Amino acid sequence: MEKRKVIIDCDPGIDDSLAILLAINSPELEVLGLTITSGNVPAQLGAKNALKALQMCQRLDIPVYIGEELPLERELVTAQDTHGEDGVGENFYEDVDAKILYGGVDFIIDTLKNNKDVSIIALGPLTNIAKALMKDKKAFENLDEFVSMGGAFRIHGNCSPVAEFNYWVDPHGADYVYKNLPKKIHMVGLDVTRKIVLTPNIIEFINRLDKDMAKYITEITRFYIDFHWEQEGIIGCVINDPLAVAYFIDRSFFYRFLGEHPEN
Repeated sequence: MEKRKVIIDCDPGIDDSLAILLAINSPELEVLGLTITSGNVPAQLGAKNALKALQMCQRLDIPVYIGEELPLERELVTAQDTHGEDGVGENFYEDVDAKILYGGVDFIIDTLKNNKDVSIIALGPLTNIAKALMKDKKAFENLDEFVSMGGAFRIHGNCSPVAEFNYWVDPHGADYVYKNLPKKIHMVGLDVTRKIVLTPNIIEFINRLDKDMAKYITEITRFYIDFHWEQEGIIGCVINDPLAVAYFIDRSFFYRFLGEHPEN
């Protein structure tokens, strides 16, 4: 099987962490690097959480780059009420002994300039992507595919009646990307992700497959599950970001599960 090369741009975050675990453990993907922006948590903290997910997969060879730490124009508002002060369910794990790099925007540009088969899965606010486009739009002509977890279509938002969190954090960045990216944008929005709930039964099933991974998933999602119960009466939690990775790997899954062709 030929692996598809991807950069994962993210703001870890509980569901970003789950998405990283999925991507790293998917034989279809070759993750070239993680670029971090502020969103669920400030970028510095998000990078530390990215390393924790990579450590769980024994893949600390994958580089983690901090990119933009503030939205293009707005003040940063995080979602630590949803993800915990540490961004991973207030478990306050020890920091991983691995180097965090800087220059996420340049990493995106350089990787695209030197390859014609690299895709980007964007799981957070689109600040890094917007900045990279502003700096070198031509590099994006080499982009294979672009998937963004963000937005809300035919459904209410999760931070206002009309706004999804990622695009709400940096609406100017999202607007710039949608107007300037020279490739089609595959938007995996809340109308899709809210149909997928990580339930206690699924977590128990994961425990039968991999106890160490299940322990980590249980620990980081407990806070998230409590939040969803208190706010929405859901037993489980909506896992937005892994759906963008799943869509990238196999979009026929969406056709089978949702009963709607992904191109419609």
